[in-house]
Order: sequence, then C-alpha cells, then structure tokens
Amino acid sequence: MTLTRTLRLQYLIAIPTSVLLSGCAVGPNFHKPEVPEVNSYSANPIQTTSSSSGTAGGGAQHFVKDVDIPGEWWEVFHSKPLNDLVERSLKNNPTIKAGQAALAVARHNVLSQEGAFFPAVGALFSGSRSATSNQFAPVPNSNVFQYNVFTPQLNISYVPDVFGLTRRMVESLKAQEEQQRYALAATHITLSTNVVAAAIQEASLRGQITATHQLIDLNNKALDILRNQFGKGYASRLDVAAQESQLAQVQATLPPLLKQLGQQRDLLAALSGGFPGSGPAETFELANLELPRELPLSLPAKLVEQRPDVRQAEENLHAASAQIGVAIANMLPNITLSANGGSSALAIGQLFTPGLQFWTIAGAAAQPVFQGGALYQKDRAAVAAYRQAGAMYRNTVITACQNVADTLVALEQDANGLKAAAEAERAAKVTLDLVTKQKQIGYASYLALLSAEQTYQQALINLVQAQANRYADTAALFQALGGGWWHRPDAMKNDEGH
Repeated sequence: MTLTRTLRLQYLIAIPTSVLLSGCAVGPNFHKPEVPEVNSYSANPIQTTSSSSGTAGGGAQHFVKDVDIPGEWWEVFHSKPLNDLVERSLKNNPTIKAGQAALAVARHNVLSQEGAFFPAVGALFSGSRSATSNQFAPVPNSNVFQYNVFTPQLNISYVPDVFGLTRRMVESLKAQEEQQRYALAATHITLSTNVVAAAIQEASLRGQITATHQLIDLNNKALDILRNQFGKGYASRLDVAAQESQLAQVQATLPPLLKQLGQQRDLLAALSGGFPGSGPAETFELANLELPRELPLSLPAKLVEQRPDVRQAEENLHAASAQIGVAIANMLPNITLSANGGSSALAIGQLFTPGLQFWTIAGAAAQPVFQGGALYQKDRAAVAAYRQAGAMYRNTVITACQNVADTLVALEQDANGLKAAAEAERAAKVTLDLVTKQKQIGYASYLALLSAEQTYQQALINLVQAQANRYADTAALFQALGGGWWHRPDAMKNDEGH
C-alpha cells in the first residue's frame, strides 16, 4: 500500500466517523434579551422646547420620534471647521487605532479557535546512522552491522466535536469579537462628541473672555473718574476703594477663563491626534454654529439596538451563555481519532517502495472521573457569570434610558434658561440705552452709565453660557441616542479592513 493510499484511507475513516459522532452542542442556546416595555423617557414628555426670538441659538427644537440618525450627526451645526476637525480626529486619534487593533486581535482569536474543526496534520522526517555489536544479530534484514535509517511520516489527529465544546468556544469568541466591534463604535461616538463639546466650550470661553475684557475696561474708566473726583473733593476715599475692589474682582475672573481656553485648545489638539502646542488651525465662535430645529428621539425599544454599550453588554451576555456550554462539555467524554503513516528504508532511494510503508489508525475516549469537584465548580461559576452578565445588561439598558431622559430634561430647562438669560440681556440693554440718553442730556452721571454698561456685559456673559448649554445639550442627545454609527462602516472595521 502506498503512502498516498494510506493517507486517503485515514481520511475516509476519520471524517465519516466524526460526522456520525457529532451531535447538538450542550448548554443553553442564546436568545436576545427582551426589549424594555416602556414607550417614553418621562411621565410628561415634551414635544417642543421653548424659544427665544431674536437670540442666536434660541430657536425652539422639536422632537421627531423614530427618525434615523445620520452617521455624521455633527453636520447639523453647519460648521465646516467643526466637520473637518471631527473627521480628522476620527482618522488620527490613537484610541481609534487601539480599538481597531483590539478588534483585529478578537477576529484572529476566532479564526484560531475555528482551526479545531479540522484535523491536525504534522509531517516528520528522521534520519539516523547506527552500528550494532558483532556479538548480536544485526537488526536489518540485510544482516549488516552498520546501516542508515530514513523515515518520513505524517501524523494526523482529530478531536470530533461530539458535544459541541469547540462550537461553544467559537461562539463565545465570536461574541467577544462583536463586543470589541461595538466598543470601537462607542469609541467613535465618544470621540466625535468630545470634539464637538470641546469646540462648543471653546466658543463659549471666547465669548466670555471678550465680555470680560470689556468689563475690565469699563471698571478702569470708572476708577479713573472716581480718582479724579476724589482729587477734587467730589468723591470719598470709600467710593474709590469700592471701585478698586470691584475692578480687582472682575480682573480675577479673567485668568481662569484664559486657563480654560488654553486647556480646551490642548484638548482639541490631543483629540485630533496632535501634541499640545500644535493645536488645530480651526477656532470656534458661537455665532458660527447653527442650532438644529428638529431633533431625533428614538423609543426605548429601538434605543437598545442603537446604543453600542447596550450591544456590548448583550454580546457579553452571549459569551457568558456559550461558556456554560463549554463548562458542561468539559465534563463529558473527549474522543480523539489519530492516524500515522509513512515509510522507513535504509536508503533514501528506497523510500515509498512497496513493502516499506507502515501505518496506524487509533481512537481513544477519555472521561473525567474525579477532579476534586473542579469541573462542577467551573460549571457553577459559568452559570453565575451568566447571571452577572444579565444583571449588567439590564443595568446598561437602564443607564442608557437615563442618559436620554437626563438630556431631554437638560434640553428643556436650558432652553428656558436661555430664554431668561436673553430677557435679562435685553432688559440690561434697554437700561443701558436709557442711561446713555440721560447722560447725553445731563440727567445721569458717567458713573451711572458705566454701572449700566457693567450690568449689560455681565448679562451678556450669562447669555453666552446659556447659548453654549443648548449646543452642548444637542450634541449630548445625539450621543445618548447612539450617534448613527450604523451608517459609518469605518466605525466597525479593524485595522485590517475587516
């Protein structure tokens, strides 16, 4: 029998045997958790936020249920510099690269485990030269005392997946791969939201710094007037000291704002994959952002499909379910089929000639009998891990719904806050205009005018902060709803393009 015929016989015996012995995989089959049986995020859901007419970022926002979320959701602000910065960050940020590599690791782990479905084949070639004592009979049939032995052979072993051990292990690893895939999607959403939030905060800080500089100038002018009046005896030292204190207090608010602005620039540089000091060329002003009038609002039943953290928790539950099957299968018999075939000759030229072949076919079954309860405890641990994963999944769903509910409250109340801030700003502006006219006709002092200007500038700072809150709330809602990752293929691919 030739080596080729021997190997063919081994395959014909091993493969059908494994098919006959294969059965259903032990352990529970995974079923997706039920969706939440709730239809809203609050007892009194709102449909439209309040509006502040004539104020930038003050338009009413209407919630549209179950409208799809675009993958480039940040484009709703209609800012090209912001769009460019987000896209550049998604390409260059190291956390994205790390997430893609982690996904590739998980993918290769799956492919590695799937190799257990196939027979393991090993090739071996050995050569030796030996000499025997003349006092004993020579070993070879040729009756020589010195000889060479050349032996090429193939070893084949196969473990049929009778009880589904390999299938459950592959199932668990595939769930872990999907978990990494959703983790990468979550990283995309978090990164894009952080860039948008940092840009909005930068715009807010620039507006506050501009108003603070104007406040400092007004207080300096007021102090100069009081010092001049004090020199002429028209003002007391107490008035001067009070104005000096007010100027110092206003000046003290500027360094923290400048510090925050510098840190925001450093943050934007880091988010876009750069080093501090080499921040992005883009700068942001609130006047260059547009507040979207319509906002998506997915129902809780759909939210669990859109949130990558919920999908991660689901895949973690799936992996834990498969591990129960792994633990059960490890307590059942393990069957191994093996075959060995080759040729052995005293000269290389004689290899594979008739009569020099050898082969072996064997099968073995091993059943764990006593291991001190270790396998049973591993099974109990797998069941407990599944219960833990189920509780964590439910907690993740609740947290996801809470995120949306909190954001809706913020959208409603910050819209009311902006309305109040806009009314305060308008009232301060009316007061400033009236005092200005009175000053022109001699019925108001210059100090009264400066006081009215200070009140207006402070109201303007409050207005800037209130405007920024509405833009930030809008970005937070898109993040809470999942960020449209399902429309971005790059958010689900590893660094090898899979």
